[in-house]
Amino acid sequence: MNFHSPVVTELPDQVQIGNSIVGKGRSCYVIAEVGSNHDRDLPTAIALIDAAADAGCDAVKFQSFKGDDIASSFQSELTRLPDEFVKWGSNLRELYENCALPDHFYEPLDEYARERGIDFVSSPFSEAAVDRLAGLNVPALKIASFELVHLPLIRHAASTGIPLIMSTGMAGLGDIERALDAAVSGGASQVTLLHCGSSYPLGPGGANLAAMDTLKSAFGVPVGYSDHTLGIGVPVAVAALGGDLLEKHITLSRDGDGPDHGFAIESAELRDMVSQMRVAEMAVGGTQKRRQAEEEEHVKRGRRSLFSASSIKAGEPLSPDSVKVVRPGVGIAPMFLELLLGKIVTRDIPPDHPLTWEDFIASKN
Repeated sequence: MNFHSPVVTELPDQVQIGNSIVGKGRSCYVIAEVGSNHDRDLPTAIALIDAAADAGCDAVKFQSFKGDDIASSFQSELTRLPDEFVKWGSNLRELYENCALPDHFYEPLDEYARERGIDFVSSPFSEAAVDRLAGLNVPALKIASFELVHLPLIRHAASTGIPLIMSTGMAGLGDIERALDAAVSGGASQVTLLHCGSSYPLGPGGANLAAMDTLKSAFGVPVGYSDHTLGIGVPVAVAALGGDLLEKHITLSRDGDGPDHGFAIESAELRDMVSQMRVAEMAVGGTQKRRQAEEEEHVKRGRRSLFSASSIKAGEPLSPDSVKVVRPGVGIAPMFLELLLGKIVTRDIPPDHPLTWEDFIASKN
């Protein structure tokens, strides 16, 4: 299969989400994923927007679904909910219905996010949800990993012209190429991919962050990571590896009563995560190996240079016994020692004094 299809390669390596340019050469765009951790409580949802904005995130993300547009009430042994989920519903439809963001939350959350200067983003799980979010003029639509094979939904989202962020958990390259082709054929001109491991929580070894380079090479679009690991180590690694986006689940408390709280990070961890990601980005720097401005004082103080080991009279040749290589580095560099041995000194030099080029150059006067 050819992963450089003409359709896919029409997509750019930078996209615009709100006021941010995301992609090649830009700082990692950080999304605080609320998921269902609002617990269907508006003050809690507002507080999570505050947490994301206070931490320096670029966006806060919710999920847009209703029970009956995302799941059936059908039950079998294969679809039986884990015991710890049963208190939120006896089947998938009931579970999602009891975790859904109430419809009347959208406008106040969008308005409040704008007041806090942070992008309001959501994941639509139906065509109706796409239309609801498009009506709010959201800066991006997120296609969840589980929906990557829902090509009609992707085409409908693409038809809005809103930039798409597509998560790729459980997907192979063929799945991703089909999703990208659906996006482009639907009218999308700006798409970002998120590498992802769909386990909750995911062990660090399952992150496989090197696959971000595979996606960039295969598809040429901005690539980031949707993180389900515990802690902040993996997000910092994403920033250091040049990830274009990072999505991380957040909560006000991991003791919260909901299915997603346990693997999310709390407000203090979120602040620490964003701060350490920015440090990692600065630390990567450029590819040139050269002396940094911060090192200049140590060059003078810590490096060695040529000093007189004893008094040297004008007219005398520099001998091995009359020179020493010591700190500080304020004299001629040691690499010139062999060149200077035997050269005539043009002025008197006291002992323990740095040698300079003027000591070997006759005055024009």
